[in-house]
Amino acid sequence: MASFLFNIGDFYIRLWDVLDILIVAYLIYRAFVLIKGTLTVQILLGLSILFLLMKFSQQYELITLHRLLLQFWQNWVLLAIVLFQPEIRRALAHMGSQWPFFKRHRLKKESVVEEICNAAVSLAESRIGALIVLERETGLANIREMGMKLDAQVTSELLRTIFYPHSPLHDGAVIIYNQRINAAACFLPLTKNPLLARSLGTRHRAAIGVTEETDALTVVVSEERGTISLALRGSLEKITDADHLKRRLTHLLDPQSDIQPVQKEHSDD
Repeated sequence: MASFLFNIGDFYIRLWDVLDILIVAYLIYRAFVLIKGTLTVQILLGLSILFLLMKFSQQYELITLHRLLLQFWQNWVLLAIVLFQPEIRRALAHMGSQWPFFKRHRLKKESVVEEICNAAVSLAESRIGALIVLERETGLANIREMGMKLDAQVTSELLRTIFYPHSPLHDGAVIIYNQRINAAACFLPLTKNPLLARSLGTRHRAAIGVTEETDALTVVVSEERGTISLALRGSLEKITDADHLKRRLTHLLDPQSDIQPVQKEHSDD
């Protein structure tokens, strides 16, 4: 049915062949983007070593070792599901969020970003720890439901009050959903990345953890150092001031804006 684009000897290239190659190449590229900088890279390296060891044992007739490794690889589907369950979940959620029909309303209002920036700077100056999660395409309903329901307007004063040390809601994170403070005192999943600096505390590990599984953004304020960091896609970058934070949030919440992204910086806080 499909016409040939060209042929080299007896080898024919069809339009569908080109489309097939482009789709596979894109899927491989997206897979590498998702696993970049995560524990998955080390897991894949370990599996590659086991695979080469199996081929080695087959070549040199190491019968017992070959049988053990063969049994291991015969259950590769179950193995992949168990080992890469977080990555598979994140990839499927990302695919679903990109489907136009299911696009969620993006958080874009400049006033919301302004209030978050003012609150973060004020909390940092007062050495008060804080976790502010901005929900984007991937839903955080399971996390929001475990916290205290608020549904309040985003204001700097309210955010500072929530994280005030004597407030009953200061433990945990605030979730901002649909341009409102939806819930407070929410507990986030901790990152399991062993490559992170040991100096990172629970608050920063929680900030990174939620961005490993979702496309959320997390503003984290260090209580010990009075610094501000921004977590996204499983990484942490240091924020220098309110303007820096505003530029980053504005760009990430509205990629079509004219504001250019700031070069990523890693934080050891």
